[in-house]
Amino acid sequence: MEYILTANALYKQYGHYKVLNGFDLNVPRGAIYGLVGKNGAGKTTFIRIICGLQKPDAGDFTLYGTKGGSREIIQARRRMGAVVETPSLYLDMSAEDNLKMQYRILGMPTFEGIEELLLLVGLPGVGKKKAGHFSLGMRQRLGIAVALAGNPDFLMLDEPTNGLDPQGIVEIRELILRLSRDRQITVLLSSHILNELEKLATHYGFIDGGRMLKEVSAKELEKSCRKCIRISVTDTAALACVLDEFGAQYQVLSEKEADIYAQVNASELILALSKKGCNVQSMQERDESLESYYISLVGGRMDAHNKGMGEI
Repeated sequence: MEYILTANALYKQYGHYKVLNGFDLNVPRGAIYGLVGKNGAGKTTFIRIICGLQKPDAGDFTLYGTKGGSREIIQARRRMGAVVETPSLYLDMSAEDNLKMQYRILGMPTFEGIEELLLLVGLPGVGKKKAGHFSLGMRQRLGIAVALAGNPDFLMLDEPTNGLDPQGIVEIRELILRLSRDRQITVLLSSHILNELEKLATHYGFIDGGRMLKEVSAKELEKSCRKCIRISVTDTAALACVLDEFGAQYQVLSEKEADIYAQVNASELILALSKKGCNVQSMQERDESLESYYISLVGGRMDAHNKGMGEI
């Protein structure tokens, strides 16, 4: 398999805090690679290192087969585009002028293709409008247009849907899919919004505490995700007690819901719960979600707010 980007035992430390702690990664050509991790897991630091905005303390990476510490890495970076944290835009300049500025930075001979870029990212007819008057979603799309100015075949996007409303999230998702499908652009997409990544990613890398926990393709993930029974009860504390007695593996999701990762006799379970004053409201079989898979890897659990948002 050909890899656009690899990382080998990368370390980055601030004071006593290790942001990257022996981090490894492999992004296949043509993939939409979802880099999954909590805020503070090291995703942005890694992207900044690949972009040349920071240097690792140890370890190395390759981009298009070029080592990160070599002179040739500057040329390799010209083949990629990136939006790190927030789009780097001149808010007092128009969308067209932002793109012209990027063309100049890249040393491109003409401004040809600017209208096509704006059309590609869903910003037709707003070239003369100042970026400062754009909505957050429009700024994100303009930022992606700037990242595409040099016609890259690799794009890194750091939390591109952060703070967007549902419509903005859909628009960014469709844009990423279009870039992958129509332009064969490899995309590395860092995010903690898992229900969006499930609709996009062909490959996943799960990062926690600056380490890569696991890399897996979407097809492999689908095969390995366990089936479970989602149960809704009046008291999950009583449910946990009964399931412990049954020796069943489970995960409590809230005060009312839990996932059971075992075959249980429904009649016996309901009877045992009834003796503890707990009633079953519903039971349904379902596949393990990306969210549950990640939590099982890190051995943690989400708080109620993040769970409701589909975030980690």
